[in-house]
Amino acid sequence: MKIIAVIPARYEASRFPGKLMQILGEKTVITTTYQNVVETGLFDEVFVATDSELIFNEIQNHGGKAVMTGQHETGSDRIAEAVQNIDCDIVINVQGDEPFLKLEPLQQLIQVFKEDDNQEISLASLKIKLHEKEEIENPNNVKVITDNNGFALYFSRSVIPFHREISNDVDYFKHIGVYAFRKHALLQFSKLEMKPLEISEKIECIRYLEYGMKIKLIETNFIGVGIDTPEDLEKAKKLI
Repeated sequence: MKIIAVIPARYEASRFPGKLMQILGEKTVITTTYQNVVETGLFDEVFVATDSELIFNEIQNHGGKAVMTGQHETGSDRIAEAVQNIDCDIVINVQGDEPFLKLEPLQQLIQVFKEDDNQEISLASLKIKLHEKEEIENPNNVKVITDNNGFALYFSRSVIPFHREISNDVDYFKHIGVYAFRKHALLQFSKLEMKPLEISEKIECIRYLEYGMKIKLIETNFIGVGIDTPEDLEKAKKLI
């Protein structure tokens, strides 16, 4: 299998515009993310897909590869445009605002497809257990519930499952926005109309579920910092 990584990078993020060009350590957030992905050595090629000349030039000036795209509602739609003429089998989508992703979670995602002999899985992604009530209730943390085989049942910014009766047996998981797609599933996704659930939650992988595609979730212990707010950036600076 030919495996590539694409980092969707939109400048005008709704909650924190320009966050990818903020300085983290000695480099911008997007350059830090790009270089960390390249350094894993897992991919035949790594690209940044962006509609911003600032971000495009930033990556090019640091010796990286970038592709200009049109404007899109979701990162997956942006990646689909970027890869349609690239020869590959599996596309790993690493969020530009997740600069601390490590080797092992990416290896786990790739392994999903190596073991999927019947090619039933359209998309694989990561989840991590949440423990603090504040984190569970935070709408910036997308929660996911899965079946017994690890396939996604639903994603939500709300608390799922709802705790109707107090119990210590329920686990809560945060969805980490790192996706691994089969290329043909990604291209199909980009042609599908958004449905009300995706529009309401502003969670793009719901579109896969609404059209009956299978999403495999892998539990990880990876703890990074997704930079959605200025406060997240300060946390990331401390982690650096």
